[in-house]
Amino acid sequence: MEDMLSNIATYGYIGLFIYSLGGGFVALVAASVLSYMGKMDLATSMAIAFSANAIGDNLLFYMARNQKEVLHPYLKKHRRKFALAHIKMKQYGSWIILFQKFVYGIKTLIPIAIGLTKYDLKKFTILNIISAAVWTLVVGFASYFSGNAIVKIYDHIVEKPYIAVIVVATIFAILWLYLSTATKKKKRV
Repeated sequence: MEDMLSNIATYGYIGLFIYSLGGGFVALVAASVLSYMGKMDLATSMAIAFSANAIGDNLLFYMARNQKEVLHPYLKKHRRKFALAHIKMKQYGSWIILFQKFVYGIKTLIPIAIGLTKYDLKKFTILNIISAAVWTLVVGFASYFSGNAIVKIYDHIVEKPYIAVIVVATIFAILWLYLSTATKKKKRV
């Protein structure tokens, strides 16, 4: 385990940046816990996660706005999910930009869906930066101050690895069920 921690501390900031471009929740939690353990620096980890998260969503917005041809095969395959994202945008307004940072499964859909609309780029960028800051502070500090509990849970999972499989499978099943139900075609009467 010491070798793994050493590798994470050495290459962790690079991995944190790359992973945070597309979300970064797990990477930020891991970096915050490693900061709690003294293996990484919390301020640096949070700054990297914040920057990458804000850049990643802005890139998705830009691609959707200006590179529709590249995204077209993906858009066609997930039409109903993008329709759900548009409904959520209308339902929650600009709050969806903050909300999507915390919900796995819609993280990439929302910036793309917003980019396909006539939503103002400057407004999106400002709200995205604020949302990335809130996300980073909440997840980073919560994970850092919960470091002892997270380490104990990790140690327990190492002893019984099937627990992690069950938890992850349950989370994915719930997400899949929600997205399947929410995007299911309604029968007309």
